[in-house]
Amino acid sequence: MKRNKIIYSLFIGLMMLMIGSCDSIVDEQYLENSTDVAGVELVAKQNDAKGNLIELSMNTPGVTGYWDYNLGKALTNKVEIVYPIPGTSTFTFTGTLGAEFFEKTIDVTIDVLDTPLEQDWYDLVSEATSAGKTWVFDGGPASDGRLWWFMSDPNNAWAVWWNAAGDCCPPADAAGKMKFDLDGAANYSYYSGPDATPVKGSFVLDVENQTLTLTGASLLGSMDGGGNAGVFRIMELTEDKMVLFVPDAAWATGWTWIFRPE
Repeated sequence: MKRNKIIYSLFIGLMMLMIGSCDSIVDEQYLENSTDVAGVELVAKQNDAKGNLIELSMNTPGVTGYWDYNLGKALTNKVEIVYPIPGTSTFTFTGTLGAEFFEKTIDVTIDVLDTPLEQDWYDLVSEATSAGKTWVFDGGPASDGRLWWFMSDPNNAWAVWWNAAGDCCPPADAAGKMKFDLDGAANYSYYSGPDATPVKGSFVLDVENQTLTLTGASLLGSMDGGGNAGVFRIMELTEDKMVLFVPDAAWATGWTWIFRPE
């Protein structure tokens, strides 16, 4: 009997040891804010003339994030941009304080465009950037056998699968026009016909990635073809010609647009 008690005591001790060894030791760590939103310092540097070469910086240690300067994003705390729009613009820094995300803005006033823009801007909106530039289809408005609005290979903007406008079926807005200007903002106006009331929108020209994004209004021909997502690849942009393309238009094809200045 005594032997059984000893074995029982050893068994209980062993079980207690096993249970104790199964208890995990958790070192709980919590993220903490290094500062508050008010403590985040945003700085914009320009020359004395308030020109359009701007250095945007977030100077608070322990905070990370990115800049949204309306025409693009910079995944860094500091970025230098040549901004094409005179007047007062608002730039946004999005980041983390440590335990939470935040957004903070800074206003910058540009009085003069004393730093030249990249050529694509002038080609799109003209050198009179506030007055802007109007574009129309490079053909039509009736079918004329030319290439100006056509179904293309998804991998090749110039490989014609069906010359829609040239052969038989131009878009309903083939006689329309569209205007791009930088009068206080990146403004886009769509006209379904020569005398139509404009539909107002905005645009983003990404020179580095060669894309044109439209918001709030359609591109000419996009309602009847592809491109309703509003993002177009720039295949060619000169003072006299603009060629846009989407690889994923209607019916799993590509679609190509060719425009000229009005």
